[in-house]
Amino acid sequence: MVWISGLVPYEKASAVFERIGHRHVPESSILAQTRLHGARLKAYVDGQQDYVGVERVKLPPPGCDHDRQKGVSMDGGMVHIRGEGWKEFKVGTVFDVESRLERDPHTHELVERPHAVDMAYTAVLGSADEFSPMLWALAWHHAVPTAADSSVTADGAEWIWRLVADLFPDSVQIVDWYHACQHLAQAAKALHPDNEQSAQRWYRRRCKDLYKGEIHKITMRLDTAGLTKHSHYFHTHKRRMQYQSCLEDGYPIGSGTVESGVKQFKGRLTGAGMRWSRTGAEEMLVIRGAVMAGKFDLLWDAA
Repeated sequence: MVWISGLVPYEKASAVFERIGHRHVPESSILAQTRLHGARLKAYVDGQQDYVGVERVKLPPPGCDHDRQKGVSMDGGMVHIRGEGWKEFKVGTVFDVESRLERDPHTHELVERPHAVDMAYTAVLGSADEFSPMLWALAWHHAVPTAADSSVTADGAEWIWRLVADLFPDSVQIVDWYHACQHLAQAAKALHPDNEQSAQRWYRRRCKDLYKGEIHKITMRLDTAGLTKHSHYFHTHKRRMQYQSCLEDGYPIGSGTVESGVKQFKGRLTGAGMRWSRTGAEEMLVIRGAVMAGKFDLLWDAA
């Protein structure tokens, strides 16, 4: 019952029982069971922080890390809380990185590209400080801190990179390629506000520079034009924009894994007319995350 409520709204869950199980289960009963067990599951997840806090875990000595490549990504979404309005929830995902052969869209050659597999999620309705221990607990349980090779891919949000510096200082840091391209497109329009063709030409040329990590070719032109508002983003993240070398080294350059995760959380929590109590939303974030990762049964049995 609780698992189904993590998949679909209570009304649809009731319809599933009626249609498939030939049993009438009122929405109110599903809600009551979800709240009862949601509190239990959330209490267990919260309690894990105390056992694996950054200050309590012991990392292996140098040279003893495992060789499975790990990835981390994080982002945020919005949920409507009764009496508070729209509030941000922060989502983190950890995953293994696996290389697969795929055809390059430009050269049409088969090349190895990194992909995220075995994803796990956490989501917190609150600040970065509240999110940090939950992400660390998730990362610890999935052996990210003990990996010899790991990376963090995310957008340019300042809170993300502050958190990365605290939790994953040894990981390769990568600003999401698609977000960087969006910022480049905005810069192109600012440079050529009255000439769409010129803006497109500049964007296409600089996209190649962005891919190669030659960020100075972008910032130099923007700084000269006095567009420091746009150049600041590239100055700040230039070391996180080495896309060609990152791909060659087997690191993912897109944060689609966590963006998909945010959409899946929103798919359950932000339907038409949905309003949540703060407690109810916090519990559903735990349930939904376990369902998304295919690990609901493990959480149910452990809690």
